[in-house]
Amino acid sequence: MTQPLKGASVALIGAGNMGLAMLEGWASEGLAGDDVVIVEPNPSQRLSELCASRGFALTTQPAAGAARDAVILAIKPQALEAGALSAEPFVGAGSVVVSILAGKRIADIAARLPAAKAVVRAMPNTPAAIGRGMTGAFASPETTEGQRALADALLKASGQVEWVASEALIDAVTAVSGSGPAYVFYLVECLAAAGAEAGLPKDLAERLARATIEGAGELLYRQPGTSAETLRQRVTSPGGTTAAALGVLMAEDGLAPLMARAVAAAKKRAGELSG
Repeated sequence: MTQPLKGASVALIGAGNMGLAMLEGWASEGLAGDDVVIVEPNPSQRLSELCASRGFALTTQPAAGAARDAVILAIKPQALEAGALSAEPFVGAGSVVVSILAGKRIADIAARLPAAKAVVRAMPNTPAAIGRGMTGAFASPETTEGQRALADALLKASGQVEWVASEALIDAVTAVSGSGPAYVFYLVECLAAAGAEAGLPKDLAERLARATIEGAGELLYRQPGTSAETLRQRVTSPGGTTAAALGVLMAEDGLAPLMARAVAAAKKRAGELSG
C-alpha cells in the first residue's frame, strides 16, 4: 500500500464513473472496511458489489459521521450545494478536502465547507478507470505537507499526478488532459470516417483507426523519454505518404490552430462554471 494511505480514513461524496474509478484504485491499494465511507444517491451495481466485497460503508443520503482525514468531492459541478451538505459531517479541522469539480475554485468549496482548512483542487480524466489517468492538482496554502501527500496518494491510485504552481492553471489542465480523452476518441471517429470515404469498408476503417490510436498511445507510454515530435519524425519519410498527409495537418489553417481554439474554448467554459 502507498504509505500515506495506510490507516487513512476517507469519505467519498459521489461515486459515479470517476468516483468509482478512484474507489477501485484505493481498494487495489489496500483500503477496506471502515477506511472508506461513500455517499452516493444512485449507486450502481458495480459500486454496490465493490462496497460489499471490501466492507466499505455506502449510504444513499446525507448521514451523520465523524471527521475523516480526506473528503473527496466527486460530484458534478452543478451538484456542489447538495454535495457539500453530504460532505459536511466528515469535514474537520484536520481534514483535506479534494475536489474534482470542473470549474469550481477553492474559494467556491471553502464557502460551502467553512470547516475545511486544507482544500485541493484536482482534475483527473477518464483513463483513471483503467489506472492510466492523468490528474492535475493544486493545494491551498493551508494544506500541510502530510495532507498534500495523502491527496497525492489518493489521486495516484488511479494514475499519474502533476501538481501545478497556481490554481489558475487548473482550468488549462481541464482543457488539455481533463477533456483530452474526448478529443482522442473523436480523432478515432474522424480517421475511421476518412478511411471509409477513401473506400474501406466502414467496420474495417473503424478497426484500423482504433488500433492505430491504441498502438500510438502505447508507444508514447513506453518511450517517455522520446518526444511526440521525434516519434512523428521517425515515421515520416521525406516525400512519402505520411509527409503528404502531414502537409495538410500542419498547414497554417491545419490541426495546430484548430486544437488551440478547442483548448481555449474548454478553458473558457471551465472558468464559466465557477461560483
